Amino acid sequence: MTIASAALLLFIILDPLGNIPVFLSLLRGLPPKRQRIVLARELLIALGVLMLFLWGGKYALELMHLRQESVSIAGGIVLFLIGIRMIFPPPEGLMGEIPDGEPFIVPMAIPLVAGPSGMAAVMLMGSNDPARLGDWSLALMIAWGATAAILFSATILYKLLGRRALIAIERLMGMLLVAISVQMILDGLGAYLPGPP
Repeated sequence: MTIASAALLLFIILDPLGNIPVFLSLLRGLPPKRQRIVLARELLIALGVLMLFLWGGKYALELMHLRQESVSIAGGIVLFLIGIRMIFPPPEGLMGEIPDGEPFIVPMAIPLVAGPSGMAAVMLMGSNDPARLGDWSLALMIAWGATAAILFSATILYKLLGRRALIAIERLMGMLLVAISVQMILDGLGAYLPGPP
């Protein structure tokens, strides 16, 4: 996997376009200056969590005696479920009910930006090829930077594209995520199951 393809995968998983309506509704009650501060804080927390999973994921797997194949299959299942929810969102939204008040860590940083699928993906990258942790960190920074740029311009994008276009883009990303998740499951099963004699 190249840095560009890893960054694209992580960008799709972070789903900034799908998060625009949720982020706007969460920050609506705050003054514009405070909105930017809260958004920057939540994005930095999400980046920290994802970097922690990227760099410490291998050791966490060893500590829990988990094989890489099981993480690949589990990550694929989580990605598949999130992709399905992006294509067919429930009435309460992608991540369920959103608590009132100024968001802190939950739900903006975790699970909207650094969700289980993102954590599983970076953990898998780091544990599959630990020699390339620098490359994976760069891919994560690129995906996170693009996500931050989109979320900081959320109000403009929402006015420019409109709700329908954002929903269409999110569903398209959901389709890509489902395809990626199926590939992750197949790769995990292929590595676990013995090949033909």
